[in-house]
Amino acid sequence: MNFLINILNLISKLPLKILYIFSDIIFFLNYYFVGYRKNVITKNLKNSFPEKSEEEIKEIRKKFYRNFSDYLVETIKSFGISETESRVRMQHINQEVFHEAKEEGKNIILLAGHVFNWEWINALAKVIPQDHCHPVYRKVNSDFWENQMKSVRNKFGNEALEAKEVILNIVRSKNDGSSAYMFVADQTPHFAHITYGLEFLNQRTPVFTGYDRLATKMDLAFIYCEMKKVKRGFYQVNYHRIYPDGEKFVEHEVVKKFHKLLENTINKRPDNYLWSHRKWKYQDSIKNFDSDKKQD
Repeated sequence: MNFLINILNLISKLPLKILYIFSDIIFFLNYYFVGYRKNVITKNLKNSFPEKSEEEIKEIRKKFYRNFSDYLVETIKSFGISETESRVRMQHINQEVFHEAKEEGKNIILLAGHVFNWEWINALAKVIPQDHCHPVYRKVNSDFWENQMKSVRNKFGNEALEAKEVILNIVRSKNDGSSAYMFVADQTPHFAHITYGLEFLNQRTPVFTGYDRLATKMDLAFIYCEMKKVKRGFYQVNYHRIYPDGEKFVEHEVVKKFHKLLENTINKRPDNYLWSHRKWKYQDSIKNFDSDKKQD
């Protein structure tokens, strides 16, 4: 195990221009020979964009494979990337929303989607006024990768929390504007925990609602992370405050607004979304479906 850790750390120290050579090889093998989850990707794209032609779907799929290959090597780079390089490669725009929440005395819930490269948001902890920044992660079956990914999320002063413990941590912590919690919020809930779904990318979509329940019980600041790939190896994340329509959030308001914002982001650059995950595999298990897409 130590051997694997040493190899991983060694590779992560390589310059990205070298790692992108590996990415090009991964793309070539994957796109032309392996076809990782090709059927899942194609089905997701066709269902999400029924108006697009076969050729347009193929072009998005090809670009996705390129971005996905970059994502793989960039994730490895995360183990060895410095704070300076991380802040150069990921530009954080509209940081004023964090200072506003701090002045209001409200802890922050950050909501991001699986838009490349969400793994590089971690250095945010060094630029915001909040004292505690908690990336939220899901446990994986491999103890080795569990420890490695947790170590990545704990870089730059972060304090990573496992998904099962984060809600309790938020409720127990003082809501004084000193903490931020980073969710990749388009996760697919386990079929046994699906209680609500909405229309997202032209499909019935089961959604995780834990953060939405917090919105109706606590006076928190919700911020959407709009990811943008500027060019290879360089990203921007633009932070948008999500406000309630009334004096406070009502049930399902935050989850609707988040998915609407995420849908807009995906429509701008559909190849930059993680189409290989099976987000819609439990859509028939939705107990409460909301088809209203007019919520902003």
